Amino acid sequence: MTGTIQEFKKLADAEEYFIFFQLPYDQKFVNVNRLHILKKFSQYMQEIDNTSPNLSDTEKLTQYSLALQKAYEVFIESTPHEQKLFKVFNDKPKNVVTLTEITSD
Repeated sequence: MTGTIQEFKKLADAEEYFIFFQLPYDQKFVNVNRLHILKKFSQYMQEIDNTSPNLSDTEKLTQYSLALQKAYEVFIESTPHEQKLFKVFNDKPKNVVTLTEITSD
């Protein structure tokens, strides 16, 4: 990895992160899971920043690279619905009665 923390902070797209960290990725997989990967990556970065605030820029970028790879792999082994990263997956639908709520009298 030859990039700097300043270059990292300018990245915006999922593909840019994978290219920056020189990590392999499947474009079709990223197209389908982009927001979920980036959200999980963001959570991992926040965890790194909170638990290890004294890392050097190089160490931080190394940890971020591992975090991106881990976020990508989470969605290979799991689904966005199972991860429930976004509010829409946690809210109970309104005006819907599920089969488990129906009882016979």
